[in-house]
Amino acid sequence: MKTGSCFCGKLRYEYIGEPAMTVTCHCLTCQKLSGSAFTTNICVPDDKYHITSGTPKTYDWTHESGMKMEFSFCGDCGANISKTGDHDAFKGMVIVQAGSLDGRQEQELPAPAAELYVKQRVSWLPALAVGQIQELPEVPT
Repeated sequence: MKTGSCFCGKLRYEYIGEPAMTVTCHCLTCQKLSGSAFTTNICVPDDKYHITSGTPKTYDWTHESGMKMEFSFCGDCGANISKTGDHDAFKGMVIVQAGSLDGRQEQELPAPAAELYVKQRVSWLPALAVGQIQELPEVPT
């Protein structure tokens, strides 16, 4: 079992089992959300993920691909811990923000299997030796 939390620790979660996939995303939404050049995302089946303490606030957003997303974050410290999306690639998944995992001093984050939205990767960041996906197909409206 893996556990994680927001920055202040009032919002906590756990998930059981191995992630379905881990990806790095360079889309503009992830850049804006994280305040960084990319996010590292751990995709966990939603029936294996549970909030164990606190109640997340949520924010709905339409991704540049047309995907409807819901972001879950702490109402006290503002830290984002997860998101969901209605794109086929993410249905039935909770997308956990890898940096919110506990025990980072004792264990390595899962290595990404792919990079998403590499067309929006900043020029100074080299490609990882994993699958390179330019962008996800647009979600029909």
